[in-house]
Amino acid sequence: MWLIRLFDEKVDEMFAKGLIHGTTHLCVGQEATPVAACAALLKTDKITSTHRGHGHCIAKGADVSKMMAELMGRVTGYCKGKGGSMHIADLEEGNLGANGIVGGGIPIAVGAALTSKMMKENYVVLCFFGDGATNEGSFHEALNLAAIWDLPVIFFCENNQYGMSGSVKDMFRIQDIADRALAYGMPGHVVDGNDLEAVYDVVASAVARARSGAGPSLIEAKTYRWKGHSKSDGRKYRTREEETAWKAKDPIERFKNRLIDEGIATEEQLNDLKARAKMEIERAVSFAESSPYPTLEMLEEDVYAH
Repeated sequence: MWLIRLFDEKVDEMFAKGLIHGTTHLCVGQEATPVAACAALLKTDKITSTHRGHGHCIAKGADVSKMMAELMGRVTGYCKGKGGSMHIADLEEGNLGANGIVGGGIPIAVGAALTSKMMKENYVVLCFFGDGATNEGSFHEALNLAAIWDLPVIFFCENNQYGMSGSVKDMFRIQDIADRALAYGMPGHVVDGNDLEAVYDVVASAVARARSGAGPSLIEAKTYRWKGHSKSDGRKYRTREEETAWKAKDPIERFKNRLIDEGIATEEQLNDLKARAKMEIERAVSFAESSPYPTLEMLEEDVYAH
């Protein structure tokens, strides 16, 4: 979780200095959901990600140096510096890709799960998406197909309370998005997205169900993004008091305190982990800064058209 938070905080800092261009979507405050969900998967399992995907990439095993190089537009990045923050894929680690289209990864996950079933490859696909994506047509079509075909896919909604500036309180007439699972004949689970162990337990159960051939599940993890939707977001649609209340539920501090209280780790050991994560981020920045930009001749490489 520290590696994810420190990566996104460094990206925030470098964007402010003009060292990263375009825009980016940070997941600070949501670290427990990708870490716990990916911990319940095997290396051979796959994920699809979202435009807010840095945490998903890191949790599934991505190299933060290659990620930082991608965000800085360097040829050593995952997409040779031409994809940026929203388009990182890492097929070796089973990350089928982030996606700039809201809900765009949901049908892709169903397609990958269908491949797993038809080819008898026995991998599970975990599909990350946000609360806003569950009002897209692709969400409903994908869940229906996955259910009637008993596909090994887990629909994992990171409900961070806002789809851009739209509050879930204004966008839904139901209390829990997971209730929508009932319409498609699959289990629906609500979990505290800032509780790492609770998220792991519910995902592990859904993974076992999917791998056994029993079909998909819908999980709603209630969490909160501390930053704005993107770098142009002034957060005028919510109060600072609301942000403070959610920061008191910091998933990193909660898990850290639990480890110390239960005698599993000392504060010094956990501080050392944070320091090592910080060093890894600094190495990533150095790697990116020492890497070249793509040349003009590379512009049309990796571009496909019929």
